[in-house]
Amino acid sequence: MTTAARRDSEATTMSKHQKRLSVPTSWPVERKTATFTVKASAGPHGEAGVPLLILLRDVLGYVDSTKEAKFAINEGSVLVNGEPASDVRRPIGMFDILGFPGRDAYFRVFPDEGGRLALTPIPAGAADGKLAKIVDKRQVQGGETQLSLHDGQNYRVDDPESYGTGDSIVIGFEGADVLAHFPFEEGALVTAVDGQHAGRIGEVESITVIRGSSPNTVAVSGEDGSFETIEEYVVVIDEQFVSGTEDDEQ
Repeated sequence: MTTAARRDSEATTMSKHQKRLSVPTSWPVERKTATFTVKASAGPHGEAGVPLLILLRDVLGYVDSTKEAKFAINEGSVLVNGEPASDVRRPIGMFDILGFPGRDAYFRVFPDEGGRLALTPIPAGAADGKLAKIVDKRQVQGGETQLSLHDGQNYRVDDPESYGTGDSIVIGFEGADVLAHFPFEEGALVTAVDGQHAGRIGEVESITVIRGSSPNTVAVSGEDGSFETIEEYVVVIDEQFVSGTEDDEQ
């Protein structure tokens, strides 16, 4: 192999790896146990997306190696948001649903204290849809209204007046119907997903709209006290959503 070819090969290999010390704070990995970990491939959630392999191997312990993970995926035994996974490096992010029908095990990716992503066990009946925060709403070509969601996905609706930026919706995996809608308003139950209060849950006491370029702020009251954060850092959720006991008809 020529020197140039060797460099290209090494670059390709390294491009599939990520230095542990520089991974996003949301990744559930130890930073000092090794120099490198697997790098997420392109996909939803941007740089914050955690490679599926890390969750299968390091968090759940369902596999011991990349080879075993690839075998499980090729067997169709790993579902991501209701669809069979096809890439061990697929990025997994906030509110994604992981399913393992052969084990009768289902999990929701939920922010833990400090903003690290954790897996919350949920019943099979609650694994039929995914929560998403509306981060933008605009009219597109043809007069339809498109909602931009927190994970980079877009969703078009026929009744645009029903939805607003900051609201949350649950989109079903079969038929892509809106199964539930949670408005962003005073009294809404929210979870902080970023910032120093990440992982805390409470009800919105007030929303302060700031003129200019500064972000709006939200005052939240929870069982462990009140806190204030910026609007971007909170997501509206449902009480049953937190407990993981959604009934099958939601």
